[in-house]
Amino acid sequence: MKAICILALAALTASLPAAAQFAKKDDAIDYRQSALSVMATHFGSLGAMAKGDVPYDAKAAQENADIVVFMSRLPWAGFGPGTEGGKAKPNVWTENAKFKELAGKMEGEAVKLAAAAKQGDVASLKAAFGATAGSCKACHDSFRNR
Repeated sequence: MKAICILALAALTASLPAAAQFAKKDDAIDYRQSALSVMATHFGSLGAMAKGDVPYDAKAAQENADIVVFMSRLPWAGFGPGTEGGKAKPNVWTENAKFKELAGKMEGEAVKLAAAAKQGDVASLKAAFGATAGSCKACHDSFRNR
């Protein structure tokens, strides 16, 4: 129930204009880092199944993948003009078209990951997980400070 409330609040927040969401730059940074952290947590659960570190659970895979898809759409509102900082490199704002392209690719791979999770077998999950992880890495390599 708590997760549903958080997701509902996030959906409401995502529908507001970015300027209305963030009174301060740090609010935008906190928002995007929080959204990416939630997504990473659920993605990590899928990775553990894909790697065989934990037993494959089809229901849990579907639930985690659905959250990854939902969360993959949220962080980008926190990257508006004047929100530089945090773990983001300055080129997020100077190479914004490339940043948005990579973000879009990651969102698309997340949708494929959810479709694979719904197939109910670890082989499908593993294949889609690798592609999704690659899309995350491409963006991190270009636009994230370590």
